[in-house]
Amino acid sequence: MAGRRKRPKLAPPNASWMVTFADLMTLLLSFFVLLLSMSSMDKSILRDVVSHFVGDMGLAPKKGAGRVATKFEFMHQVIENPEQAVLDPQRIKDLLFPDDVLPEGMARSTLDENLRILVRPEGIALVLSDGLLFGVGESALTQDSRRILSGFAEFLATVPTPVNVAGYTDNVPAGEKDNYMLSSERAMSVLTFFLERGFEPRRFTVSAYADAFPLGDNATPEGRAMNRRVEILLKTTGRTYL
Repeated sequence: MAGRRKRPKLAPPNASWMVTFADLMTLLLSFFVLLLSMSSMDKSILRDVVSHFVGDMGLAPKKGAGRVATKFEFMHQVIENPEQAVLDPQRIKDLLFPDDVLPEGMARSTLDENLRILVRPEGIALVLSDGLLFGVGESALTQDSRRILSGFAEFLATVPTPVNVAGYTDNVPAGEKDNYMLSSERAMSVLTFFLERGFEPRRFTVSAYADAFPLGDNATPEGRAMNRRVEILLKTTGRTYL
């Protein structure tokens, strides 16, 4: 009939489930947006949070290689490009041997004067004078020297770099021990320190050179002091170990 209005179509009586379904889809969408925002967070912040809680629970691997701490990012760049060590050796000293590992009463200047950063064909060498590590004519690490080395060990746990520990002396006879024996015992003491902290033994090699390859003039007290040293070489030319 003309003028008859069309009746509105009514929803099926069982369509109320769509309201619940729409709410569920909205919640899922919000959830995925939240995940996306979390995934774009600063990775360094996430690493710090994870490292904090894992370390507090005692689960952090002692011999691990690959725990990247934010404060060591510069050192990881140096491992990839050792020439950077020549440009900013002081920054390397500050990172690997921070003030909080210095023994009580030791000035920062004392550490800096007895620590050198050298670039070798095989990698980066940290050169520590014997006065930082040992008593006169001794080969056992002191408590203070173990504290100093702990800062470097913290960094070493973040990289898989092979390491050589080498001992050197001046040309003055060592007394009851010859210089080769003294240099080898001192190198072994440093190596043992790292192994006691859980590092893989196969990462390390050890050398003893006595008075060979001097850095200073053995005719002067200053030169002899420079030659009595332990060098910790990070082998950047072969950064992985089998």
